[in-house]
Amino acid sequence: MLEHDVIIVGGGLAGSRAALAIKQTHPSLDVGLVAKTHPIRSHSVAAQGGIAASLQNVDSEDAWEAHAFDTVKGSDYLADQDAVEFLAKDAPNTIIDLEHMGVLFSRLPDGRIAQRAFGGHSHKRTCYAADKTGHAILHELVNNLRHHGVTIYEEWYVMQLILEDNEAKGIIMYHLLDGHLAVVRAKAVMFATGGYGRVFNTTSNDYASTGDGLAMCAIAGLPLEDMEFVQFHPTGLYPAGVLISEAVRGEGAYLRNSEGERFMEHYAPKQMELAPRDITSRAITLEIRAGRGLHPDGTAGGPCVHLDLRHMGKEKIMSRVPFCWEEAHRLVGVDAIHQPMPVRPTAHYSMGGIPVNTEGQVRWNGDTLVEGFFAAGECACVSVHGANRLGSNSLLECVVYGKRTGIKLAQYVQNRKMPSFDAQTYLDKAQKRIYGLLEQEGNMRIGQLRQQFQDCMSEHCGVFRTDAIMQEGLDKIRQLQDQYHQIRLDDQGDCWNTELIEALELGNLLVVGEMILASAYNRKESRGAHSREDYATRDDEKFLQHTLSYYSPAGIDIQYMPVVINRFQPQERKY
Repeated sequence: MLEHDVIIVGGGLAGSRAALAIKQTHPSLDVGLVAKTHPIRSHSVAAQGGIAASLQNVDSEDAWEAHAFDTVKGSDYLADQDAVEFLAKDAPNTIIDLEHMGVLFSRLPDGRIAQRAFGGHSHKRTCYAADKTGHAILHELVNNLRHHGVTIYEEWYVMQLILEDNEAKGIIMYHLLDGHLAVVRAKAVMFATGGYGRVFNTTSNDYASTGDGLAMCAIAGLPLEDMEFVQFHPTGLYPAGVLISEAVRGEGAYLRNSEGERFMEHYAPKQMELAPRDITSRAITLEIRAGRGLHPDGTAGGPCVHLDLRHMGKEKIMSRVPFCWEEAHRLVGVDAIHQPMPVRPTAHYSMGGIPVNTEGQVRWNGDTLVEGFFAAGECACVSVHGANRLGSNSLLECVVYGKRTGIKLAQYVQNRKMPSFDAQTYLDKAQKRIYGLLEQEGNMRIGQLRQQFQDCMSEHCGVFRTDAIMQEGLDKIRQLQDQYHQIRLDDQGDCWNTELIEALELGNLLVVGEMILASAYNRKESRGAHSREDYATRDDEKFLQHTLSYYSPAGIDIQYMPVVINRFQPQERKY
């Protein structure tokens, strides 16, 4: 059995920043970090647009209070305002901290860090490294992990959280290279496992974003918070689904329909293309529904709209958003200097996740915390994003709350004993699960079942939702869960068996999908990214509260938890 003072699951920004904070706080602590890819292949590396902070380098009128208000308003007043306050206050120091680590931010002519406009923000406060910001930050963090002696288990897949008597005691993990199973015992466990975009058939997320950490928590009996709030990014490149960063609109690109009209003036006349993402995604969907969409060749009546950069000019495009130009050119053959890009909404981000307090400790419910268990980043719900995240706040949350959780972990384990449990029981259970999948004599292929499930989620829990559509989706998901026991694996080997990993991931996706749909079905209002056509308005009297969903094979149990409101009173949300 392996042992560490702290074991962190997830090698992206939140996990890496937490590991670094632990070592910076108490260098003698033994920290292990597990990643199912190489850490710099974590999905954080794909973040493009930037990281928000009221540095005042471009706009001297900005302040942390304005950043906090924009975030709360953007969340449709579901964000916990104590968590938002810490996020906004800490943001400027976080940027300076990253710069001192060596992160290569883009600069103003006088050498200060550059800042650009982003949707829902009232000031130009988004710091960036061209359109490869996540890449720039994550590489420096991972380099620092090596320097500080963090043990990295790369390409290990975590199968189970060991949770006994309200206490997290360790994890069970599977080595992709040779099929070896290992139990890791630790004084504290942290999840930083990212999102679950692969629940949907069109997503900006990478293939590894399968909600593993969330599913492990749910199966262990822990609740998930606000799972109905899934962000659809307005500008997914059609038909590939990959992201065209909000930075493109921040630099001045236009959204146009088949009539050549900048249609956002009808939906958000003040913010136009820089309205929050939920509003912009709904606007694009409505334009397409009304027949004002386009086909990729430019003819009317199609499934996308145009993102027009042509007026920006070659120099600005290639210096500020070169990766977005490259993606469009490589994937759909569009030269954005001379042609508009075809875009439509794509599943992008999970506002909900594992419920945690502002120091990253996981909740059993609104009153009770889980001993020895922490979480941060996209897999967690602290909640700074509420019903809708503002662009450039996700990288900020990962770094701010990754660091804060790491500092708390370093203090937490100081006088804590190594837990005890029967490791062999867990190993036997994991081995039985693996052999069960390998020996299962079914007639269903993994890809076939996964596609049916992803299509079901996109059709029944997309940008717009209704009671009847979601009920039909829940019925379909339960049928698909039954078919999971009929999948067949061709690869029986223990060397780099990616088919086995896909089967395990699919099991997790099926759990997470049902929890999203059940949470959405029970929230009978429209708020932020959760837009119901049968309950078109926000209902603060009944639903100004967080959803807590508890999983069981028999069904999902829904409870609610109060929202922290201590500074900004809810009001109508207009842009």
